[in-house]
Amino acid sequence: MFKPKSQDRELEQYRQLMTPPEEFADGFSWKTVAGALFLGLLIMPGSMYLSLVVGPEANMGTAARWVTIILFAEIARRSFTELKMQEIYIFYFMAGLAIASPFQGLLWNQYLVQSDYANAMGVAQEIPSWWAPSAEVIKAEGHNFFCRPWLAPIALIVVSLMVSRLDQFGFGYILYRITNDVEELPFPMAPVAASGITALAESKDGSERWRWRCFSIGAVLGLGFGVFYIAIPAISGAILDKPIQLLPIPWVDFTRPLAKFLPATPINLSFNLMYFFTGMVLPFWAVIGGICGVIFTLFFNPILFHSGILSHWDPQMDVVNTLYSNNVDFFLSFSVGLTLAVTLVSLGKIFSPLWQSLRRRKGRLSRINSGRMPSAVSPSKWRRLLVDDPRRGDFSIFIALGIYIFSNAFWIGLSCWLIEGFPWHFFVFYAVVLTPLLSYATAKLEGLCGQALTIPYIKESTYILSGYRGVKIWFAPVPIPNYGVATVDFRVLELTGTKIISKVKTQLVTIPIVIIASIVFSQLLWQMAEVPSAAYPYAQKMWDLNAKNMCLTYSSTMEGGSMFMEALRGKYVLAGLGGGMGAYALLSLLGMPTLLFFGVVRGLGQGSVAGLFFEFFGALAGRFYFRRKFGEQWMKYTPILLAGFSCGMGLIGMVAVSFTILNKMMTPLIF
Repeated sequence: MFKPKSQDRELEQYRQLMTPPEEFADGFSWKTVAGALFLGLLIMPGSMYLSLVVGPEANMGTAARWVTIILFAEIARRSFTELKMQEIYIFYFMAGLAIASPFQGLLWNQYLVQSDYANAMGVAQEIPSWWAPSAEVIKAEGHNFFCRPWLAPIALIVVSLMVSRLDQFGFGYILYRITNDVEELPFPMAPVAASGITALAESKDGSERWRWRCFSIGAVLGLGFGVFYIAIPAISGAILDKPIQLLPIPWVDFTRPLAKFLPATPINLSFNLMYFFTGMVLPFWAVIGGICGVIFTLFFNPILFHSGILSHWDPQMDVVNTLYSNNVDFFLSFSVGLTLAVTLVSLGKIFSPLWQSLRRRKGRLSRINSGRMPSAVSPSKWRRLLVDDPRRGDFSIFIALGIYIFSNAFWIGLSCWLIEGFPWHFFVFYAVVLTPLLSYATAKLEGLCGQALTIPYIKESTYILSGYRGVKIWFAPVPIPNYGVATVDFRVLELTGTKIISKVKTQLVTIPIVIIASIVFSQLLWQMAEVPSAAYPYAQKMWDLNAKNMCLTYSSTMEGGSMFMEALRGKYVLAGLGGGMGAYALLSLLGMPTLLFFGVVRGLGQGSVAGLFFEFFGALAGRFYFRRKFGEQWMKYTPILLAGFSCGMGLIGMVAVSFTILNKMMTPLIF
């Protein structure tokens, strides 16, 4: 453990690791406009398609950032110019906006309303029309979002997206000015992120060409694998009645064949090589811990079954139904306990340096009172809140406070208008008391330790304790945000010398592109095939499980008996809490890495184990072969290889979806 002085010195080193430039510039330009169009029209559809076919592990957020920056950097270089650091940051920020498609949720909405399980639970009948039309209306309109019944859900998403983007410049900005300008906290993770962003375009000289080579190798591997894993099934499915799958998508289910030997144990295996590259990137001991947790469940679940705890399981159940059955019988409660254990351990590790900092500050105050040193936060520093820095493009904190008040009043007022009997007083309490306190605590911890404060199940607890009866409240457009994490983004913006107005301009241009492209491509994906169906294997496998778990949670506020409250058993919660804390204590006693604990908890969480095995192989290969071959430099290679691989798969996904769309559009003309 570091001594207090050493820790202070280390945090100060992070503060000085990267200092803001003398001059700030606007990163928004016509180059970034072209980048927004590129992301919205090319990257977004591929990302949406892959998330339905192979799942969220194919998320192209990192790949989109890489490919956009590298592509436009190469174009600029061949045009005898180069991207400014501020433009690089805007490309990075813009890619995140474009990939997080809010309208892809429309596909999920139409499925949940028509879900057999949601109808059997009585949830679908209570879903409000402003979230999704009824199943009868959807069937009557066909696969069509461009009709009157869908106007209200689309309008709600548009308005919510605009207000949420405005809200980013509210209380989070106030906390940034307090923690960064007044308290001058080091923000240890911000220099790391800012250095990574600027390094993305540092391949101008020959010494940095390795980045491009790593990315190219990964992209070629991703292209080659994507042909077999994505392109052939997608293209054959558009031509033939049944797609040809050379590799099973999304996994092979071993639950039924092994039911006799491992009862009530969900076992599946994915052949997606994305997991292999992910295993090389993730911390080694976290992956090892995940496998240890899975191995433990291989012995633990049969014991629970023979003890009569996993009583709803049947040998004919597949992996999805086994996961849900086990969740109801035991693992919902056990996972809550594990989450609480992780939270307590994390808070202990987070507040330890904070407590040391407070003790050191107490010592400084005694020296201040004796006149031996100046005050750490003098009144002149607090005046910085009222003095805006024109270089950064600061705006008044009173404007930010007005944005915060407006956004919370808007969400609460909109929910009261949409939902009769909405418990608005709970959310006023959040807006006035709880949200500011939690957000400031998070901002303080981000500034000191680079970690965020999270409280599990806070939204679910709020809805249950509010006393509201019915399902509508779960669809209320009331976020419970933690504004403290936004302080890091503003610090990164400062370190890259980018004016705040750049983010405003970027969102004004990018959001309309995201809205239009997302609705259009959601419509095309739905018209290509039913969502979910065999054309979208991941959605077909997992959406049923997701619907069951969500309906289980929704039942907590329904009239009559609640399956959620029946599944939430205090003794199993305590078992999870005790097991998690016991595992941490044992690993600490043995001197094992802390990451091993978090990995074990992940493996014990009773989720799908499909990708953990390939992650394990990737971690072993990276640790014991590639790292010995390439040395410590290998740690720099792996994120770029993963980005290139995901980009290659994404490009194949875009080609596949383009071919499928063209085929669907031409079929009526041919016949």
